[in-house]
Amino acid sequence: MAASGLLPVTPDLPTLRAKLQGLLRFLGDALAIANAHTVDFYTESLWEELVDLAPEAALAALQLRREAGPWDAQPRGHAAAGPGVTNFPKIFSETSQKLVSAEAFALAAKYFSPQNLGICTPFEQLLIALQGKEQQRSGENVKPVDFMNMKKSHEVQAMSELISSIAGYYGIKQVIDLGSGKGYLSSFLSLKYGLKVYGIDSSNTNTHGAKERNRKLKRRWKSHHPQSRLDVNGTTLQTSRGTTEQSEMNYRADIEDVCSIRPANKDKTATSDCFPAVSDSVISNIRKQMEHLCTQPHLEENCLENDFSLINLFPINETEAASSSKGPSKGKEMPETSHGRRNTTAKSNDSNIYSPLTSFITADSELHSIIEDLEDCLLVGLHTCGDLAPNTLRIFASNSEIKGVCSVGCCYHLLSEEFENQPKDKCPQEKWGFPMSCYLKEEKWCCGRNARMSACLALERVEVGQGLPTESLFYRAVLQVIIKDCYGITKCEQHVGKIYSKSSSFLDYVRKSLRKLGLDDSKLPEDLIMDYYQKYKPRMNELEAFNMLKVVLAPCIETLILLDRLCYLKEQEDVTWSALVKLFDPVASPRCYAVLALKKQE
Repeated sequence: MAASGLLPVTPDLPTLRAKLQGLLRFLGDALAIANAHTVDFYTESLWEELVDLAPEAALAALQLRREAGPWDAQPRGHAAAGPGVTNFPKIFSETSQKLVSAEAFALAAKYFSPQNLGICTPFEQLLIALQGKEQQRSGENVKPVDFMNMKKSHEVQAMSELISSIAGYYGIKQVIDLGSGKGYLSSFLSLKYGLKVYGIDSSNTNTHGAKERNRKLKRRWKSHHPQSRLDVNGTTLQTSRGTTEQSEMNYRADIEDVCSIRPANKDKTATSDCFPAVSDSVISNIRKQMEHLCTQPHLEENCLENDFSLINLFPINETEAASSSKGPSKGKEMPETSHGRRNTTAKSNDSNIYSPLTSFITADSELHSIIEDLEDCLLVGLHTCGDLAPNTLRIFASNSEIKGVCSVGCCYHLLSEEFENQPKDKCPQEKWGFPMSCYLKEEKWCCGRNARMSACLALERVEVGQGLPTESLFYRAVLQVIIKDCYGITKCEQHVGKIYSKSSSFLDYVRKSLRKLGLDDSKLPEDLIMDYYQKYKPRMNELEAFNMLKVVLAPCIETLILLDRLCYLKEQEDVTWSALVKLFDPVASPRCYAVLALKKQE
């Protein structure tokens, strides 16, 4: 083990379970709001059923909580969350279970967020412990922003430094990147830190693309950093003083072709001292990119708009992964073998220390059958979709060669739930995405799909002023009333998609939507359609307030999922240290928390 300091002390299992108990008491009443369909807001009278407040009062109370300070700041008048501390004013009625205090609701939601609950380990503190106080950060001349878009650069730079520090701490040279996608993290770990990386993805298309991208990257990397050499710990041994002006011009001209760096969306962020690994210029560029975020659709059409359509608040990694994957690994394609795994094994060599592979990963995947030269290694995953994140933790726990894990999950709505109301013969699996921990299994706790969808929302983006897409949500909710009244359809399984952005008016929206749903719009005169609009327009503030309640609640549901995973790791006998770490700026990358664990060093 490399020279380093003691790892930071993290909450023990009894402490985490006590925090879970307090959170569950709050969510026991609050989940009804999170699980409500926005589409059914008017057809099921959700405001009257769940809230005993005027919408103006609720919005005013939530606005006051916003003005009181950042949402990830500690609530005033409360110390760091201790076990079972929930001294809040009355939030829900004991008789009707309706919400009676929006201010208390917002206070409790802030209290139970990951950053305030006292369950996170500071990123910088962990890096110092892993690297040693005297170790200087390496490779400052190599910036991932040169090779990818700003958001991905922010994520890869922070996560790669943490992974390389863990590798140096254990003296490990091999890293396995599950759900590696286009290979950005894998390529950077191999090129900058000299680690031997296997990137495993379920999509053949992603694997082939990653191979070609890495081949070009290696050539461009050498031209841009011709004499850069790094050891296994990422320490720069020798670095060229510069590149010729012509090679720099060639590099810049070709970099978009190499890395496909056109951003899929525009992200917005605020400068934060919590992320010194990212330069102020990078953060500034991200902020500029996010100035037009409100006009950019984030969600692919098949991302279940009917389930929840706050599309502008979903981070791009949620929508990309959801649209490209229906299974535990990222990607559309599945290997052709009956077990979802290719019958080939891979062995790396010195000339190619990043090896992209195609394999469908489950909790029972045998890494030895995929990687021939498997040795002591780290298992990592950056925004692994749905069940791939919990399966990553299970693979770590069951394989002695894997000494550490660093997992950042996403797409909570694609998690499988053991205690959700679904036929067991339809989902006969034994290992579920949620819950993982013994405590929540004993409680038979269930979030529900809509609540998990809500957990994907980005509250921090609302805080910096993006706002809510209220009109598009209003259009969809009123459309549902029309469908129910005029066509007798109470549940519409088809999705309307992005018709709002292509519509010139409510009337245009309704007609285009009905046609897409296969319904005859000619039976509805224009006056009738506009009567519905005029009837519900005065109640648009109810929908706005209700959606704001859902957004405020989102971090609490994410806390539940993250605490479940952390408790699972604490329950493993050979895990000596585990933690939850905030890796990214949540405005730039809303799924910003990494679950970490290390095993005993033999």
